[in-house]
Amino acid sequence: RQRNESPPLAWAGAPSGARSYALVMRDLDNNNLIHWVIYDIPVGVTSLPQNVEHAYQPTVPAGARQVYYRGSASLYGYQGPCSPRTVNTYEFVVYALNRANLTELTSSSSTRTAASVIANASLGSARLTGES
Repeated sequence: RQRNESPPLAWAGAPSGARSYALVMRDLDNNNLIHWVIYDIPVGVTSLPQNVEHAYQPTVPAGARQVYYRGSASLYGYQGPCSPRTVNTYEFVVYALNRANLTELTSSSSTRTAASVIANASLGSARLTGES
């Protein structure tokens, strides 16, 4: 049985002026369905460990917050690929943000709202895609 664990990710080369990071994972073959949003990642943190805790405020990275995923599994944080019959392309985008905290987001914010706020605060981004 597959475990619903986020993959380890790392990044480098943020623009000067970056105050924090956020990451958004989408299923590009399913209407860009958002599977994971984590934000308020401190600017000194440039990686995420495997299996980030399914919590609004995960222990690692300290200070980060995650959006609640409403779907087949209702939980905070990462929701892995779950396309039973098709191979889909998933995209991870890490954003360098111009603010340390996205204070307008709360534990009940939707993934779409969070993605919009992140895009508006972005100084630059990097993307990684993979299939599952």
